[in-house]
Amino acid sequence: MPRTAERSYSGGMSNLERRPEEAAGGGRAAVADAPVRELLSGREVQIGPRNTLVTRTLPHRERRMVGAWCYLDHYGPEDIAGTPGMRVPPHPHTGLQTVSWLVQGQVLHRDSLGSEQLIQPGQLNLMTAGRGISHSEESARGAPALLHGVQLWVALPDRHRAVEPDFAHLPDLPVAGGPPGLGAGSRVTVIMGELAGAASPARTYTSLLGAEVALDPGGSIMVPLRAGFEHAVLPLTGSAIVDEVPLAPGPLLYLGTGRAELAVRNDGAEPARLLLLGGEPFDEQIIMWWNFVGRSHDEIVRMRTGWMDGHEFGTVRGYDGDPLPAPPMPATTLKPRPSRPPRG
Repeated sequence: MPRTAERSYSGGMSNLERRPEEAAGGGRAAVADAPVRELLSGREVQIGPRNTLVTRTLPHRERRMVGAWCYLDHYGPEDIAGTPGMRVPPHPHTGLQTVSWLVQGQVLHRDSLGSEQLIQPGQLNLMTAGRGISHSEESARGAPALLHGVQLWVALPDRHRAVEPDFAHLPDLPVAGGPPGLGAGSRVTVIMGELAGAASPARTYTSLLGAEVALDPGGSIMVPLRAGFEHAVLPLTGSAIVDEVPLAPGPLLYLGTGRAELAVRNDGAEPARLLLLGGEPFDEQIIMWWNFVGRSHDEIVRMRTGWMDGHEFGTVRGYDGDPLPAPPMPATTLKPRPSRPPRG
């Protein structure tokens, strides 16, 4: 059942925590070098001025990254009827791409490049922060009552993390295997990367995969995978059996590497939708703090200072409100760490 928002929905699109924790990841040595089945429970995170709850499954204390995917928030379904809905003030990003994917509702994006774009379910908004960009997101006037989606970040490799910022809206994405898809009662939309001969037009800077798997009741599919990728699956709606593991919305199923295919079926009475993520293990170690991805404490300090001083990130025009101030830096030094903590 959808939750009812008391006043406004202000989460999911970026890291709006008032006291953001340091998150670090990267490094091939931390990647599972064989197929595994690790069920990673998400944590509820309060973000925004109304303390909205989202479920964050990346970064996780057990698995900080999946390929270059370094951040995953699942929000809703949220009933925003009679409220202002989503209100995410202008804020900065560096060293990453933001991937916005909706299950229900509408979101209006504005950024410092001058972009203004409405996104709806089945469409991709892809923003490349590169050396620095700022943006806002909010519910458009007359938006549907229910809001449900995911926000993901992709870490940019060192050689590309200072590229010029860019925004792309991709309303038409390919279906893997062609209609009706790869299996009976199934449809696989390729959001990022390539799957079964279908390639998304989205620009990527590392080898990765993002796809939505939709299954009718009784539907099944055998998804071809790249054995050199690590993979994970997040259920969005309904329930499904993934590699014989029952899944419902909440946890992320980490699958490791070494898989050539993945069996998915829907034994339930309701349609199911799942997010499939994959990527070549990310060799570099990164630091994530607030809305920045960097490589050192001093670099994060410079990014924060640049935002607070009003330099380097441009101006978002059209949003009715003030930019979001950055939280204070932590007292400890931020340090990069492997994508999976060592086991003691």
